[in-house]
Amino acid sequence: MTYQEILNHIYGLGRFGIRPGLDRITALLQALDNPQSTFKSVHVAGTNGKGSTSCFMASMLAEGGYRVGLFTSPHLISFTERIRINGREISEEDVVRLGQRVLSAAPAETTFFEMVTAMACLHFAEQKVDLAVMEAGMGGSFDATNALDGILSVITPVSIDHSEYLGSSIAAIAREKAGIIKAGRPVVISPQEPDARGELEMRCRELDSPLYCCGRDFDAEWLENGLSYKGRSISLAGLRPGLCGSYQKFNAAVALAAVEALGQAGFSVAMTAMSAGIEGAKWPGRMEMITTSPRILLDGAHNPAGSTALAGALSEIPRRRLLLIVGVMGDKDLGGILGLSCLSPMRSLPWHLCCRGLSLGLNLQNSAVDKLMAHDAGSVAAGLAAARSRAGADDLILVCGSLFTVGEARATLFSRQFEPFRG
Repeated sequence: MTYQEILNHIYGLGRFGIRPGLDRITALLQALDNPQSTFKSVHVAGTNGKGSTSCFMASMLAEGGYRVGLFTSPHLISFTERIRINGREISEEDVVRLGQRVLSAAPAETTFFEMVTAMACLHFAEQKVDLAVMEAGMGGSFDATNALDGILSVITPVSIDHSEYLGSSIAAIAREKAGIIKAGRPVVISPQEPDARGELEMRCRELDSPLYCCGRDFDAEWLENGLSYKGRSISLAGLRPGLCGSYQKFNAAVALAAVEALGQAGFSVAMTAMSAGIEGAKWPGRMEMITTSPRILLDGAHNPAGSTALAGALSEIPRRRLLLIVGVMGDKDLGGILGLSCLSPMRSLPWHLCCRGLSLGLNLQNSAVDKLMAHDAGSVAAGLAAARSRAGADDLILVCGSLFTVGEARATLFSRQFEPFRG
C-alpha cells in the first residue's frame, strides 16, 4: 500500500464515529503484544490547552535528555503530526507499515482514533521511548488513550464542549475527564471552574491520588523580565515561552508542575532543561504569528473559552486594523465563539471575512457583531486572498474558529497538501 492508500483505509474507519468504551482498544493492544507496556506514559485531558501543555512537557523532557513520544490530535495539515518523538514526526513509511499491522489486528468496528492510538503505541515501543505524553482525544474515562496506565495525569481547564458525548454541565464533563486519574498516582490540574474542581478533587480523594492545583500548590505570573514560576520545590524566573499569548502562563505552569512531579517518579529534569524546554516549545496553529506583510495570526480557538483567551491575547498585539477570517464547524457554538463578551477587545473590526462552514445572517446578528462588515469568502484560500488584498502593512489578519480552518490556511501559506480529517 502507498501512504495515501493506507490513509484512505484509516480515514475510512471514521464511519464508525465516536464509540465510547475501552474493549476494542484493549483487545487491539493485546493482539499487538501490549506495546504500551514497554514505556511509561503521562495522560493529558481537558477542554482547552491540552496541546500546548503537552507540547511544553515533551519539550522539557526532551531537553532533559529523555526520548519522548508525543501523541496529539487532530492534525493541522498532515497525519504524521499526530505521532512525534523528540519533535520529529513519524515517517510516511512507518505510517504505512504500522497502519497495515494494526489494521490486520483490529477487532470489528475499531474506530479511527483507536487505530491511531494503537499505531502511536507501536511506534513508541519500537523506537524505545522513555516516556510518552498522550493527549486524550475528547473525553477521559472511555477515551482510547485511557487504555494506557499513566504514571501521572494532567487535566487542563474544563469547559462546555462535545456536550452530546460528555454531558451538558461543567460538573458532568469534569467527571468524565477525571476518568484518567489513576489510583495513588499524582494529578496536576489547571485553574478550574468551581464545579469542575470539585469533581476532580472528589475523584482524587476516592483514589488516594495526590492532587497539585495551579494557584494553590504552584503558580506563575508575568513580570517585566518574563514569566516567573514558583513550584513546590523549585522557582524559575525570566522564562520566555516559545508559545505566544499571556494565557500560556497557565499552560506553562501546569507543564512545569507536571515535570516536577515526574521527578519523583524517576524522570528528573534539571532546571536549565526546564527553562530551555519552555522557551523552545513550538505548537503550530496556536497563536502562531506568520511574519509576512501584513502579519497573519493563526489560532484554533473553537469554543467560547478558547475565544476568550484569544481575545485577551489579541489585546497585547499592536496593529492598525484587525481583519478576521473565521470558519466554524456546524456543531460548534458560533454565537459563543463570536459573542460580544469574547470579542470585546475587537469590537472596532473593520472587516469580517467568512469562510467555509460559517453561515451568514442570523448567526452573526445574534453574536452581536453587526458593526462588522461580513463577506462570504467561500473558502479559506479565498478568505486569505481577500484579506491580504485589503490589509495594509500595519494591519493584522487573524484566522480562527476551527483547527480545520487554521490547518487549511497554514497549508495554503506554506504550499503544503492539506489532509483534513476530524478525529
